[in-house]
Amino acid sequence: MAPRRDGSLMRDKAAAQSFRGSRILIAIVVGILLGSVFAFFYPHGFFINSSDDRIAQNWRIGKSDLQSSSQCEPPERIEMLRSEIRELSDKNGELKTQLQDLTEKLRQAEQGKDHAHEQFSVLGKPHKAGPFGTVKGLRTNPTVTPDESVNPRLAKILEGVAVRKELIVVLANSNVKPMLEVQVTTIKKAGITNYLVVALDNQIEEFCKANDVPVYRRDPDEGIDSIAKTGGNHAVSGLKFRILREFLQLGYGVLLSDVDIVYLQNPFNHLYRDSDVESMTDGHNNMTAYGYNDVFDEPSMGWARYAHTMRIWVYNSGFFYIRPTLPSIELLDRVAGRLSREKAWDQAVFNEELYFPSHPGYDGLHAAKRTMDFYMFMNSKVLFKTVRKDANLKKLKPVILHVNYHPDKLPRMKAIVEFYINGKQDALEPFPDGSNW
Repeated sequence: MAPRRDGSLMRDKAAAQSFRGSRILIAIVVGILLGSVFAFFYPHGFFINSSDDRIAQNWRIGKSDLQSSSQCEPPERIEMLRSEIRELSDKNGELKTQLQDLTEKLRQAEQGKDHAHEQFSVLGKPHKAGPFGTVKGLRTNPTVTPDESVNPRLAKILEGVAVRKELIVVLANSNVKPMLEVQVTTIKKAGITNYLVVALDNQIEEFCKANDVPVYRRDPDEGIDSIAKTGGNHAVSGLKFRILREFLQLGYGVLLSDVDIVYLQNPFNHLYRDSDVESMTDGHNNMTAYGYNDVFDEPSMGWARYAHTMRIWVYNSGFFYIRPTLPSIELLDRVAGRLSREKAWDQAVFNEELYFPSHPGYDGLHAAKRTMDFYMFMNSKVLFKTVRKDANLKKLKPVILHVNYHPDKLPRMKAIVEFYINGKQDALEPFPDGSNW
């Protein structure tokens, strides 16, 4: 009997455990179902933070207000905003103009700094002195940086005319047209191509165009146009210093020429180019052309009666080669400035500015200068007083001949052409040494 009772108890215990497992399973299923129902009907839970709700609500309201305000802005407000935009645009334009001006000033300052640096690199660099008799000072100043903005039209002309950044420049008006015709003939005969006429009136411009001569007509300038059109030799000669400045700023070496000059050879083959200014002289021999010691006698001084002076005859401002350097441009500025303030002869002012040294109250010009060979770059005093009377000197062929000492310029120019170009040996004989007043 005992075994049956034990088996019944085991079956009852297993049935009770199975019933409890079923109840747990049912409870889990019911919990899941209730959770799903509450999640569906209360997605934010039973307890909502009121401040968060207000923030969300305010965000929605603010967004709608912004949209409505942008769509319903009053016309007065819109016009005021447009006016403010226009004012800001105008101020922006002014600021842009000021910026451009400052940029240009900065560029000029940088250019000046570059010039100073170039000069320092050439002149300021320390050098060790060599043995006795071998030391030579530095003579050649650096050229300026070309600035085409000074005169773009002239820059374009010079590109087509100049050879190795050099050219002959002659100023002319209709008063000197006959002499210009002779000069142009000799220029072409000598095979010179880098030659430019600065026409000071319509007649000269038309002549050049008709004869295939490179010409440049300046833009109108009320201050100097009256001189250009009606002035004589001296007036036009003074004008050239102002006009030459632009050529140097553009970076070109200029051989400035008056019209009363006959060309027999290409002068660029006979230049040294080691100085700022290389000029022909009014001297007529070695002493007067290149300098000499002149003794001044003052008997009342007794033992000290003799005072030694250094003398040189002046450079001719009608024919000189000028390099595009800062001292050269300073020279032109000084001469043009004095001629605008003083009633003076341009050649005298030209030489004073070149030669007068610094002294109390005056800063002299630091420019290097060279005197041309007076037999190669010959003035008319040398020709008519000396050369034509000497059989050996008559065989020389000068580079140019300048009829600067004589007022009867045109007939003497024609005679020079006959003698040196056409071979007429007696062409120079009819003329006196000097002038007949």
